[in-house]
Amino acid sequence: MITLRRTFLATSLATASLLLSLPGAAQDIQVRAIKFTAASNKGHPQVMGVEKFAEIVAKKSGGKLNVKPFPGGALGPDAQVVSAMQGGNVEMNVMNASLLAGNVKEMAIFDYPFLFGNAKEADAVIDGPVGRKLLDKLQERGLVGLAYWDLGFRQMHTTKKAIRTADDLKGVKMRVIPTAQYVDFMNTIGATATPMPYTETYSALEQGAIDGMTNPLLNIVNEKFYEVTKHLTLTNHMYTPQAVIVSKKFWDKLSADEQKILQDAASETALYQRKVAREEATKALDTLKKNGMQVYEMPAQEIAKLRERAKPAMDKLTAQVGEPLVKDMIAAVEKARAAK
Repeated sequence: MITLRRTFLATSLATASLLLSLPGAAQDIQVRAIKFTAASNKGHPQVMGVEKFAEIVAKKSGGKLNVKPFPGGALGPDAQVVSAMQGGNVEMNVMNASLLAGNVKEMAIFDYPFLFGNAKEADAVIDGPVGRKLLDKLQERGLVGLAYWDLGFRQMHTTKKAIRTADDLKGVKMRVIPTAQYVDFMNTIGATATPMPYTETYSALEQGAIDGMTNPLLNIVNEKFYEVTKHLTLTNHMYTPQAVIVSKKFWDKLSADEQKILQDAASETALYQRKVAREEATKALDTLKKNGMQVYEMPAQEIAKLRERAKPAMDKLTAQVGEPLVKDMIAAVEKARAAK
């Protein structure tokens, strides 16, 4: 009898272990629909990340958590989407981290020009304590930060006037991300900053409302900006990671198991999305050249002029986000740089 009981117990434990290993099995997971929006169009690595995330979440939840991508800014500009998320009407978004400065002022640190020298440095910092601390601050404003994805370094592209030197920016109407920090930066380096939602930029370039803008190469290809801007200047002046965020109202309704699935999927997707984004970026320059863009690489001495001219904006930004955070960020960058 004792032997039979032991055999039954062992079999039960083995069965339970097997069930727990199955996707969604023996976990507190409900059937849920999750709207996940992105400003970029389908085919862009940002959206490919959303699609990969949806695939991973479906697998981990046994198909119960259904993530539906909304590319191309289908649910509105980022600022509008964030407001909807705070109200609990949209569940997820991926966007420029610095655009969240209106909610958490410290996020403006990502508008610091010439902060990162390369993607490896950026990854080390944003995946470290400083990056996590910034994401955690979002909960105070009704948002939950899960991870950072990649969009690449920003370059300058213009309609009529080529930007070969720092002085060439004088008087050029450049669209900027609608944050005070980016407006200050663009004005201090000599251009005329024109804040505008991303979704309005193509027509603004086409109609002459702006003379140019800054974008990672991926965006220039994806949005076909080469059709309305013929001059591209490589400056690598700013790297803005993409924040993957969740509505806190939605997040608080989730079980611990469901929260873990979303967090793990966002982190797992980050590895895939960054790889894809960087592979596509290496191809983008050739694509732009083939589509008629004239490409210039701004000389180091001209980049140095931009750095010098940007100092007032950088000082103002330091005062806003706090000197301790800036020191922590710079120390993290230097540590990453030294680890090469």
